[in-house]
Amino acid sequence: MTDLEFLDQAEKLLLAVERSCDRINDDSDADVDSQRTGGMVTLTFSNRSQIIINLQKPLHEVWMAAKSGGYHYRFDGVAWQDTKGAGEFFQQLSQDAERQSGTSLRFHT
Repeated sequence: MTDLEFLDQAEKLLLAVERSCDRINDDSDADVDSQRTGGMVTLTFSNRSQIIINLQKPLHEVWMAAKSGGYHYRFDGVAWQDTKGAGEFFQQLSQDAERQSGTSLRFHT
């Protein structure tokens, strides 16, 4: 994957996270604050816990930090998969967001 291909796919991922937050806030009582600074998105829940997603451009990875731990993802041509086999990005994000917020939240592309 070239640097430009990585940046294109990573930008799509970050936009999908932001759009999911907007949809969740519009369609439910959940309050998920999404703040973006360059290649980093910080999700803050009503209980003040956070999930941080950031780009690691030199490695062509997306990293996610949640209460459950830190995860590294690489694009496999179809989806962002955990580098240690823990699964797909949006599945893990949804699981961690639900765990941290105490509300059923679904993130997707």
